[in-house]
Amino acid sequence: MHQRPRRTNIKMGFEDVRLTKKQIRSKILLRLKTQKEEERENKSKIIKKKLFGRQVFQKAKRIMFYISFDGEVNTKDMIKEALKLGKIVAVPVCVKGRVIKACLLPKRAKLIKAPYGVCEPAIKRFIDLDNLDLVIVPGVAFDKKGSRLGRGKGCYDYFLRKVPKRIPSIGLAFDFQILPSIPASSDDVNVDKVVFA
Repeated sequence: MHQRPRRTNIKMGFEDVRLTKKQIRSKILLRLKTQKEEERENKSKIIKKKLFGRQVFQKAKRIMFYISFDGEVNTKDMIKEALKLGKIVAVPVCVKGRVIKACLLPKRAKLIKAPYGVCEPAIKRFIDLDNLDLVIVPGVAFDKKGSRLGRGKGCYDYFLRKVPKRIPSIGLAFDFQILPSIPASSDDVNVDKVVFA
């Protein structure tokens, strides 16, 4: 039997309305694209300070970041700082279409544009997921329980299902990306924490 898509309440500067995943995605992606660069940078600095202040981050030796694009929380300064602190950094690389693998990102690595417009290392050296201590996760929207709405391809949900449960995951977001609730399906995978500003 065909089920109607679940809807959620969302407050984005106007009265509460019930929106589908697709509608939430298009509204927030537009906010990300139209947010002033200065505001993006200021909030990203606050998020970086909060993340770096967490004990789970300080203890982690091997951290998987994502390379920000398209108005996301800026992770480029976070990656530089983490490398300076002596952390081993990995970033996502898509292989075989939508399968994400963790790829080492050494200092001064040459980056190339990948099919979805995201940057990735030109030279690929993969790291086993068991060897990670922390995974930093992008998202279009989150709620405070850790439910996550991605870009609709399912890459990160598939990836997070393969990450051992003992390895913590943290989503990064701007305040307007935090919603009261996210419509979830059985394929969706939550993050452990969300850091936002």
